[in-house]
Amino acid sequence: MENPEIIFRLIEERDNGEIAGLIRSVFREFDIARPGTVYFDPTTDDLYRLFRKEGSVYWIAETGGVIIGGCGLYPTPGLPEGYSELVKFYLSSEFRGKGTGWNLMEKTFGSAKELGYTHLYLESLPELGKAITLYERAGFKFITEALGNSGHFGCDIRMLKALDF
Repeated sequence: MENPEIIFRLIEERDNGEIAGLIRSVFREFDIARPGTVYFDPTTDDLYRLFRKEGSVYWIAETGGVIIGGCGLYPTPGLPEGYSELVKFYLSSEFRGKGTGWNLMEKTFGSAKELGYTHLYLESLPELGKAITLYERAGFKFITEALGNSGHFGCDIRMLKALDF
């Protein structure tokens, strides 16, 4: 069977339920559905509204009308000037390792540059090892201290990337 075409587009209001379901399914898959993570973050249920904030963007990947992933950036309060947070980057299991996640991340990097950001920060969990490897490949470096006020106290991996212009 031929690989279905993957479409990358900005989030729409109709996507809220489907992308929230996908995000939470990834948390259940890796047994990381715990307080202090996106799983319990009430904004996960209305990402469309969250990403209406100036300086933010959220990319959706879909195929055959089904959402298979998403990745965004958000001007998290408390971040240094020129920094944004790479947020809510999740991908359906059957599309991991095939370049879809990389393409989503690249779209987000492009948006970050267009919005004038100089650095991207992210928070993650050790259980998401393949994602962390992808972040490292993309130029993220580990840092020891949390930046900004994401409210995700359950995330103990923090990484930073300088955007090359």
